[in-house]
Amino acid sequence: QVQLVESGGGLVQPGGSLRLSCAASGSGFRFRAMGWYRQPPGKQRELVARITNSGLTNYAYSVKGRFTLSRDNANNTVHLQMNSLKPEDTAVYYCKCRISTVVVSVDYWGQGTQVTVSS
Repeated sequence: QVQLVESGGGLVQPGGSLRLSCAASGSGFRFRAMGWYRQPPGKQRELVARITNSGLTNYAYSVKGRFTLSRDNANNTVHLQMNSLKPEDTAVYYCKCRISTVVVSVDYWGQGTQVTVSS
């Protein structure tokens, strides 16, 4: 069983910064890629950024240069530093973690944390 604990959402003014964190816990498997997705109001969920357990990252075009995703493998934690936030970044942000065993890979999602960018 995997548990994902998300933190760091909130209300921020345009141009401001927030840092989201997601800590994964569990045993009996390997943690693979972790990342953040978001779902703006009335829209589909979309990738924000993801990082493999070897540190390779990819970002949505809309956040490149503004968001930075980092990973602490020792603690199975990822941090999303979000700078120069825009109103269009407003969404529920979800952490996603892939785990694998010898026979299967499974994706787990966090509960979501609200990020609101507004003046």
